[in-house]
Amino acid sequence: MNTFEDFRKSGENENSEEVYSKSIRAGRRTYFFDVKSTREGDYYLTITESRRKQARDGSMTYDKHKIYLYKEDFEKFHNGLDEVIDFIKVHKPEFFETKKAESETLSIDEEFDKL
Repeated sequence: MNTFEDFRKSGENENSEEVYSKSIRAGRRTYFFDVKSTREGDYYLTITESRRKQARDGSMTYDKHKIYLYKEDFEKFHNGLDEVIDFIKVHKPEFFETKKAESETLSIDEEFDKL
């Protein structure tokens, strides 16, 4: 049985040091962006997608996929990601619109009717 801590520690290189970490929860998925340093002081990035799922015995496990991004690829990766996101923004701008809370979109009368 994998726990959340098992997930975070599995597959980590003992020679690397975590410099910065950012996690983003998105429903059943969590994305981890971890900047690590090698013994020589070089940085690399690991991007991990973790999906929580229920095992047959009812326990929760984590299915993970990891990408390692090395310093020589940072600029190309960044440029490619920016280009793809810009394309999506042009063709599907609704994906980037922030949704207002339900209470912000209802009139006072509608709020009263809900009570």
